[in-house]
Parts: sequence; C-alpha cells; structure tokens
Amino acid sequence: MSLRPKGQHAGWRVAAAALGGRLVALPPWRLRRITGADSVSALRRALQAPAVVFTSPAAVTAAVSLGHRFAAEPFRTWLCVGEGTRRALLAAGARQVDAPARMDSEGLLALPALAEVGGREIGLVTAPGGRGLLAAALQARGAQVIRADIYARVPLQLAPRALARLSHSPLPWVLALSSGEALQRVWDQLTPAWRVRWQQRMGVVAASERLQAQALALGLTRVERAAGPTAAQLLAACPAVLRKAD
Repeated sequence: MSLRPKGQHAGWRVAAAALGGRLVALPPWRLRRITGADSVSALRRALQAPAVVFTSPAAVTAAVSLGHRFAAEPFRTWLCVGEGTRRALLAAGARQVDAPARMDSEGLLALPALAEVGGREIGLVTAPGGRGLLAAALQARGAQVIRADIYARVPLQLAPRALARLSHSPLPWVLALSSGEALQRVWDQLTPAWRVRWQQRMGVVAASERLQAQALALGLTRVERAAGPTAAQLLAACPAVLRKAD
C-alpha cells in the first residue's frame, strides 16, 4: 500500500513487483505548483538566504523553473531531508548538499549546519502545511525562516476502485508509511468497518519512530520501524512485519 501523491507510485510499483508483490495506491492528494507572483517572490527571497532547506524534489524543480542556476551560486548552504531531494539538488548544479542519514525533520535539525542559527536567515522551500515541525524548531532556535510555499497539496477523495482492489487482494497487506499527514488524511476517510479491517489485517513499515507511534495510536498493531523513508529501506523492513502476521 502506497500513500504517495497521485502520479508518484511508479517506483513503488516496480519495487513491489520485483519482490513478487502488487501495489495498491491510495493517494491522499495531488501536487499542484503555485505560480502566482507572491509565490515566485517568496521563492526568490528564500533562495537568497545563506542556508536553504528543500523538503522535496518538487521544491527543487520549482526553484529550477525560475530560469537560473541558483544551486551554483557560491556562499550558500543547501540542505534537504531525503536522498531524492539531494539528487535533485546535485542535478541542479549544487556542489555540496547536506542531508541527514535519518531522513526526517528530526534528522535534518541534528545537522551541524542548523545547530547555531540564532539571528540567521534560513530559506525553507516547501508546501503549505509541510514540515511544520522544521519551521517551528528553527524559529525556536532564533532563526529567521523565509518560507516559500511553492506547491500545494490538493486533497483527493479515496477512490472506491482502489479500496475494492485492496479488498480483493490476498493477505498479507503492508502499508509503506513515510508521511503522517498522508496517513491521517486517508484514515479520516475510512469507514468504521474499513478501519477495523486495517487494524486486523494491515501490517505497517514506518519510516520513523514518530510515524511508528502514530500508527500504533490508530490501533495498527503490527508495525515495524524501517531504517528510513526510501523504498529500499521500507521494503527491507517488510519481512519483519510479515513475521508478525504469522
């Protein structure tokens, strides 16, 4: 089960097939670029900060669309949360990108580049509602966060066809969990009967301790902590959660 945005399941589909499995996609939203003048102005201001944090590959794509090689500018620190975003920054011309081994907000905040940020400007290129913990933590450390919301998450209703496909899928079911917002969005749309089915049948591989706790709080009891949020890391945790289903 993938809760990635609409149109971003291809990699998971290939990875699942390689292991003899099938993918059921339940996208909670689709991504839409924000292209208004205010958004572009905020993005330009964020990119001028001495240190700039990107929260997704889509955030890097938005910066590239401005039409200049921002990442090649000297005297800037480029930071990101995950490996996909790091690769996107390098492809955009960045010579060096700081990314944590623990690919979440907590891991990013532990980087030395963000340890002493009192009085400094930090650019944050993200989406509305995204990485709220990160912005709040940086502000608590005294940083001036210049936030650029450059794409929006447009909520989607759960597709009955996807739930029907899941209903006819053989057990075991395993949910790849890398976003707490995505899980809550989908969970809120499930009927009481479907919630019980998930609690009884769904295994979960969670990308972080925080996500593991969130899944357990919803009554999803077969939860395994993965080493991180990549497809390879989440899939590596699947055998352990499948053993819990035996």
